[in-house]
Amino acid sequence: MKVQHVTGRVKLKRGRERAVLNRHPWVFDGAIESIDGDVHPGDVVDVVDANGKWLARGWVNPSSSLTVRLLTWDESERIDEDFIQGKLEAAIKLRERIGALSQTDAFRLVYSESDGLPGLTIDVYGEFVVIQASTHGIERWLNTILRWLIERFSPSGIIERSDTEERHREGLQERFSILYGNEPSGEVLINEGGFKFAVDILGGQKTGFYLDQRDNRRRCASYIGCGRVLNCFSYTGSFAIYALANGAEVATNIDTSEKALRLAGRNAQLNGFGDRVTNIHSNVFSQLRRFRDDGEKFDVVILDPPKLATKKSTIGSACRGYKDINLLAMKLLKPNGVLVTFSCSGLISNDLFQKVIFSAAVDARRDVVIVERLKQARDHPVIASFPESEYLKGFVCIVR
Repeated sequence: MKVQHVTGRVKLKRGRERAVLNRHPWVFDGAIESIDGDVHPGDVVDVVDANGKWLARGWVNPSSSLTVRLLTWDESERIDEDFIQGKLEAAIKLRERIGALSQTDAFRLVYSESDGLPGLTIDVYGEFVVIQASTHGIERWLNTILRWLIERFSPSGIIERSDTEERHREGLQERFSILYGNEPSGEVLINEGGFKFAVDILGGQKTGFYLDQRDNRRRCASYIGCGRVLNCFSYTGSFAIYALANGAEVATNIDTSEKALRLAGRNAQLNGFGDRVTNIHSNVFSQLRRFRDDGEKFDVVILDPPKLATKKSTIGSACRGYKDINLLAMKLLKPNGVLVTFSCSGLISNDLFQKVIFSAAVDARRDVVIVERLKQARDHPVIASFPESEYLKGFVCIVR
C-alpha cells in the first residue's frame, strides 16, 4: 500500500497554535518559527507548537505563503491509500445523506478542504467526471483518486481541468487532459429538477456549470409569478429556465460570452421555452444603463456577477461594482418587483454585502425588503472551523 511518510516538522511561533487547535486547516508562513527536515512541496509534515507538542499533520509547500494544509489531528493516522479513499467515500455518503443527489445527475462530489482533501475538486456530470487538482499534495494521489472514481462510477470519461488561480499560487502549471475514457463529442446533457441543460465541461466556466446555484435556482423561482425577468450575467441561462417554468412570461439573458449565450438558447429550446427567451450579448453594466435610459421596466432582476473581489486590496472597488449594478437593477424594477442578487466573492462577507444593498437602496430611493438569504448548494458544504469554505451569498428582495 502506498504511504506518505512524514518527512519533516513545522514548528509554530509561540502563541500561534490556536487556529490549529481549533481545527482550521491552513497554516500560513507568518505563524511558523521553523521548518525542519528535507521537505519538498507535497510532502507530509507534522505541525508542533513552540514547545514541540504535536498538533496536527498535513501537506507542506515551503515556497507558498499558505505553507501547510492540514489533513488530520490524530497523531496515529497515516496519510495512505486508505486515508484518501476514506475521504472520498465519506464525501459521497455525506451527499447521499443530505439529499444533494436527488433530482439531478450533476453534482459536486468533492469540495476541497470541506471534504478533507485540500486542493481537490470533483464534479460529476452524468456519465462524465471533471477533476481539478490545485495542490502538490493532491498531485501525489491523482492515480489513487482516478482508480477510485473508475471503480465507484464507471464513467465514460474523466477530464482534468486543473486551470485554477490556486494552482498558480502553488507553483504548478495549468493542465488539461483526458485521464480516462473518452472526452464528450459535444455538450453533455444533464438533468436538474426536471429540466435539461447542455453543459460544456471542456471549456465552460468553472467545470462547465454553476452547480453551486442549484438550490437557489429552485428557491428563487418560487418568488416569480408572471411578468418580465431580466437575468444578468446569465451564463447559460439556467435561472431563466426556472423562472419561465414558474410562470414568467418572458426572460432576457445578458452575458459577455457569445458561446455561453448560444448554450442559453439551446437550453431554452431543450425545455420548451425557445420563443420566450431573448439573449443579449453585452456588458451588463452598460446594458443596464441603456435599459434605464430607455425607460425599460422588469418584474424580476437576477444579478449573479463573477467574483469582483479577488484579493483584499480589491474589496473597495468590488463593493462599488456591486452597488452600481444593484442600484441600476432597483431603478429598473416595477413597484414590488423582485431582486435576486448574489456575490461569489469570499472576501465579501454577508454583512458587508447587505450594507452594499442598503447603500444602493438609499441612492435608488426605494424601500428594499430582504425576504430570504441564499447560500451555496448543499454539495458545497461549509465547515464550521473553516469559514472560508462559505463564499456564495445572496438575497431575495422585494423592492417597493
